[in-house]
Amino acid sequence: MLDFTGDIEAILPEVVALRHDLHAHPELAYCEERTSGKVLEQLRSLAGLEIQDGLAGGTGIVATLNGDKPGPCVLLRADMDALPIEEDSALPYKSQHAGKMHACGHDGHTSMLIGAARVLTRCADRLPGKVKFCFQPAEEDGAGGERMVADGVLENPRVDAAFALHGWPDIPVGAIATRPGPMLAATAPFDITITARGGHAAYPHRTPDAIVAAAQFITNIQAIRARFVDPFDPVVISICMVEAGYTYNVLPQRCALKGTVRALRPEVHARARALVGEFLRATAASFEVEAELAYGTCYPALTNDAACAALVADVGRELLGAERVSMDYPPGLGGEDFAYFAERVPAAMFQLGLKRPSAADVAGLHNPRFDFNDAALPHGIGMLCGIAQRYLEHAGAVAPTR
Repeated sequence: MLDFTGDIEAILPEVVALRHDLHAHPELAYCEERTSGKVLEQLRSLAGLEIQDGLAGGTGIVATLNGDKPGPCVLLRADMDALPIEEDSALPYKSQHAGKMHACGHDGHTSMLIGAARVLTRCADRLPGKVKFCFQPAEEDGAGGERMVADGVLENPRVDAAFALHGWPDIPVGAIATRPGPMLAATAPFDITITARGGHAAYPHRTPDAIVAAAQFITNIQAIRARFVDPFDPVVISICMVEAGYTYNVLPQRCALKGTVRALRPEVHARARALVGEFLRATAASFEVEAELAYGTCYPALTNDAACAALVADVGRELLGAERVSMDYPPGLGGEDFAYFAERVPAAMFQLGLKRPSAADVAGLHNPRFDFNDAALPHGIGMLCGIAQRYLEHAGAVAPTR
C-alpha cells in the first residue's frame, strides 16, 4: 500500500480548518448551499478531477479522478447536512446559526473526503482505475442518497464498489469497526394526529379525550416489540414528540405524535409498521376519536457486502494495527441512507473511532454538545485513501458476496 502519511500530515491543518468552518455554518437537508460551495472550491483547486455539481436537487457533487492506468471504479461517499438542534457548547467554532448544528459529524465526514481527494489526486499516476468522490445532501432527512443514485452517480463511469465511514463516539480514536451483513436499520418516521371534539376538563364524560387516547396508544405499542416480534429480531418503536393542549382546564381537540419504526430485517420492519397502524385504529375505536397515520421516507437497512467489509478490515489492520480493528461490532438501529448505494453495488460502511482516551463523559451523536474529534481526521483520511487504493489494485478478489 502507498504511504499516505506525509501527504496527510501536510494537509491536516487545512482539513481541520475546513472542518471547523463547516461546523460553524451548519445547513439542513437540501439547503447545503454554502457547504456545497466550499466543497466545490476545494475540488476545483485540485488537478485531474472531473466535477459534476447540482445533483440531488442542487447541492450534491461528484468528482471523478481518473488514474493513469485502466481499471475499476470505486466510490467514496460523505454526507454534508446538519441537524435542527441548538448547539450547547463554548467552542470557538460553535454554530453561528440558531437551531442548527453538526451534531452527527457530517462536517468531519465531508472534510475527510476532501482530504482524501487532495491526497489521491497527488498519486493518480499510481492508481489503476477511477475514484469517485461523492458529496451528498440530506442524509438525516430526505433520502439524499437515493436522489444521488437516481441522478446517476453510480454510472458514467459505472461504480464497481462503494465505501463510506461514520464517526463513532463509543469507539476509541485510532480504531475502527465494521461487519459483514446487516449493520444499520431500516427506518420509517411517522406522524400521527388524534382528533376529538374537545371540551371542559371538568366534564371528561362529555367528550372523547385525545390525550388519554394518545397515552394509551403509546403504552400499547410497546407490546409490538414484546409480543408480536421474535425476540431475536431487533426492532424499535419510539415516540419522540407529543404535542397537545394549551391550558389547564380544556381537553384539546388535537394531539400530535411523531415517532420512528426501526428494524434490521425488511420483513420485520414491514410487520412493525403495519402493526403501528393496527394498534392506532384499535385505540381510536376504543376511545371514540379519529386518528391519522402518515409515514415519511423509509430508509432501507444498510447491509455490508462481506468482501467489501473484509477489505476495510484489512486496510485498517495495516494502517492502525490488528488490535484496533473490530469485525464483530454489533449492528445498530440507527438509519443511514448509504443503504441506497449498498442496494445497488457491493458496498461497506465502517465506524471511525472518535472517543478521547481520557473522556469519561462523551457526548453522543445528535447531542447538543457533540463535536467531531479532530484527532480522528488523519485516521479517516488514511482509511479512505487506503480503501480506494486497495480496491483498485485487488478488485478481482472483491466479488459481490451478499
